[in-house]
Amino acid sequence: GFRLVKLNEVIRQVDIVITCTGNKNVVTREHLDRMKNSCIVCNMGHSNTEIDVASLRTPELTWERVRSQVDHVIWPDGKRIVLLAEGRLLNLSCSTVPTFVLSITATTQALALIELYNAPEGRYKQDVYLLPKKMDEYVASLHLPTFDAHLTELTDEQAKYLGLNKNGPFKPNYYR
Repeated sequence: GFRLVKLNEVIRQVDIVITCTGNKNVVTREHLDRMKNSCIVCNMGHSNTEIDVASLRTPELTWERVRSQVDHVIWPDGKRIVLLAEGRLLNLSCSTVPTFVLSITATTQALALIELYNAPEGRYKQDVYLLPKKMDEYVASLHLPTFDAHLTELTDEQAKYLGLNKNGPFKPNYYR
């Protein structure tokens, strides 16, 4: 359902440009010069080089800090673009990830590293492994108090009916 076009073909009409390529100078000074007034420009890629921000740091252009992570870059004719996070990674610079999600991620990574450290030599070869479901569910259980959530434990009869160990893991094998 989406129409794919070249940036050069639509740059004068768009209201927002979000880069997510991981490449360098995807949005060039020429693109920035041709953008319409109040166009929002930001980067969601994996590097800080997708938008040629350095080309905007010239005496002819004025930078106006609107608030943290939001700048207006103003051309001599009064046209301005709204540059978010100075072209840096938006999701990191502007804290778009809730601390709750960061906590789950960090806890999961820490437990995975502890597992790797404590594992007998040879258990893990250089490869990609899925986190054991039991560990994933343990991390989730650590975060339940955030929601004031309390789980009902399965009875022996319920566990048998579902074909599960009463203490988990509870996720099916196809769950990733």
